Amino acid sequence: MSMIDKKQKKQLKDLFQKLENDVNIIMFTQEFECRHCKTTREMLEEVSDLTDRVKLKVLDFVEDAAEAEKYGVDKIPATIVKGEKDYGIRFFGVPAGYEFTTLIEDILMVAKGVPGLAGDVLEEVGKIDEKVDLEVYISPTCPRCPKMVKAAHKLAMANNNITAAMIEAAEFPHLIQKYEVQGVPHTMITEEYGFVGQIDEKQLATEILVALGKKSPEESEFMHEHEHEHHHEHE
Repeated sequence: MSMIDKKQKKQLKDLFQKLENDVNIIMFTQEFECRHCKTTREMLEEVSDLTDRVKLKVLDFVEDAAEAEKYGVDKIPATIVKGEKDYGIRFFGVPAGYEFTTLIEDILMVAKGVPGLAGDVLEEVGKIDEKVDLEVYISPTCPRCPKMVKAAHKLAMANNNITAAMIEAAEFPHLIQKYEVQGVPHTMITEEYGFVGQIDEKQLATEILVALGKKSPEESEFMHEHEHEHHHEHE
């Protein structure tokens, strides 16, 4: 059974005709595919079949362990959306439901080669000079989650120090427990520093700087609007 309906396929085909450059999708699965791996692979195959511009490469998490390590892939299903360059854009779990839109928007963004951020946002993002692995925990039925994932992916594209991953919460229960994820979107910036809720790109860049100790907590715009959570690793 097709993952993408006929009408949506036509819309995507039309959209993909405007792609200016090739987009490479690398997906990690395993020989005996879990249900989520199979669903992800089939979805990505259908997307890549709609245009010659999207090249899909499916790798085995065990047999291609060196490649997995190179891309920082430690769980599957894993999807990487890259151009000639790897921008640090990751999906762990099925990019389904509302997140399917994020996947398509990422393909369009990578093909363009620019994150489309305003000047003041780029200035703030440019101050991040340490490695950061953003993790945005989502649910496919959460309408606010894609905006948070997209903001994280844009920042990753804008700054080589940042990688940003969508993580489908229900598929990785051990991480949900580790970071005490109760609501989505739930973003972890470091092992100890995370927050719940949706913020814009500039606020996210500021949050990262606060998490890294480059700005004081008082400079966190998000802090004054929402309940702010600091997570500490369990002993």
